[in-house]
Order: sequence, then C-alpha cells, then structure tokens
Amino acid sequence: MTELNDPLVRDYVDRASFERLLRAKGIDNDTTVVFYGDKNNWWATYAFWVFKLFGVENLKVLDGGRLRWADEGRELVTLVPKYPQGNITVQGRDDSRIRAFRAEVEQHVKRSGNLVDVRSPEEYRGERLHMPEYPNEGALRGGHIPGAKSIPWGRAVNPETHTFRPAEELRTIYEAENGLGAKDDVIAYCRIGERSSHTWFVLTYLLGFKNVRNYDGSWTEWGNLVRSPIEKP
Repeated sequence: MTELNDPLVRDYVDRASFERLLRAKGIDNDTTVVFYGDKNNWWATYAFWVFKLFGVENLKVLDGGRLRWADEGRELVTLVPKYPQGNITVQGRDDSRIRAFRAEVEQHVKRSGNLVDVRSPEEYRGERLHMPEYPNEGALRGGHIPGAKSIPWGRAVNPETHTFRPAEELRTIYEAENGLGAKDDVIAYCRIGERSSHTWFVLTYLLGFKNVRNYDGSWTEWGNLVRSPIEKP
C-alpha cells in the first residue's frame, strides 16, 4: 500500500503485488495461462509481455482472440468465475531484456538502431496523435522517432480470420520489405506500448528474433518531451 508521503511512480506493480494478484486469480506454479482479447489480441500480447517481465513462463496466446471465437459460434458467458487461492511464486521484475526506456531509445537513435513504429500511417506522418476513430489526444506533437520504420502492427494479422499471418508472410513484411533480421537489436513503440507489444510478440515468438524490446513509454512520452527530436515525412 502506498503511504501518503510516498512518491508516485508511473510503472508496473512490484513483485509482491503482482504475486498477490495472480494468486487471487487461482494461478499456481504449474498453471498454463492463456491470454485473449479484442483488437486482434493487442491487449492479450500486452498482458503476456507484462507477465514475461516477471519471469512467468507457462503462457500462451489464443490465436484470433475473442473475435475469432465469436465468429466460430463458440459459447460466450457473462459469469465471473472464482478459483481457490493459487500458490504461484513470481520472480522480481526484470526490465532489461524486453523493455526499453527513454534513455535507451535516445541511444538507439544516435547509433541508428532498428526502431519500429507500429502505429497507423496517419500517426507516423504526424497527422494524428492517436489511432483513427479515437479521440485525437495523448501527445503535444505529431510525427515519429527519427529513423523509425513504419510497420503498422495490424499487418501481422489476417483481417478476415483475426489470426496471425503465416510465418512466410510475416518474414516478407518484416525481413524482406523492411530489412529486419533475427539477430538485430530492435525496439518497437506505439502510443502507450500495447500495439507495440503485439509486434514484439510477433517478432519474438513467431519469427524467432532474439533481441526485441518494447518501449512502453512510446509516443505519449516521446511526443511530450522537451527537445526530443521528431521526424515527419
């Protein structure tokens, strides 16, 4: 619990708080956790990414998410299930492998590292500050981080089935068209990190890239920074 005089930090919960949360949901050390969601699973991959920060390993993503489930006529219910208290033990959070912070992104820009902007083309061009069909807010300036490639997250999904595209098609998008390689140091970003977690998942788990990080500060942070460089086409 935060005391009255404790500083407030925008970040994820600590290890003990996350462990209590998972135990309250009935999760044990040998439980398989399956994630799904709307928006073709971008929130599912975001939750998956957060679990990985805490070293939780037995995780899966339901390909196609809730939309695919509904399209197939599968059962949907409104009851909230209850489970006995779980016993999972959670590791201390490790941000170093799969999370990028502003200073690391700044260094990445200086050395011309691989940055992937997964937002819509309108956001990338600086015409919008948020996704199309959403309130246009979230940052003071529009544009993209210098040197970032524009690879919208949704290209990885078949719009008819809501499932991930086959590996061959994904390799065409990320490798053949945009020059990314499985050994490259890649940082992905969007507006707040949820869409870029989807691209992080695709590169890491479907294409086998070894060094991909998600910049969850993303454009909400970068677009509001004093003296941060931006580009527009």
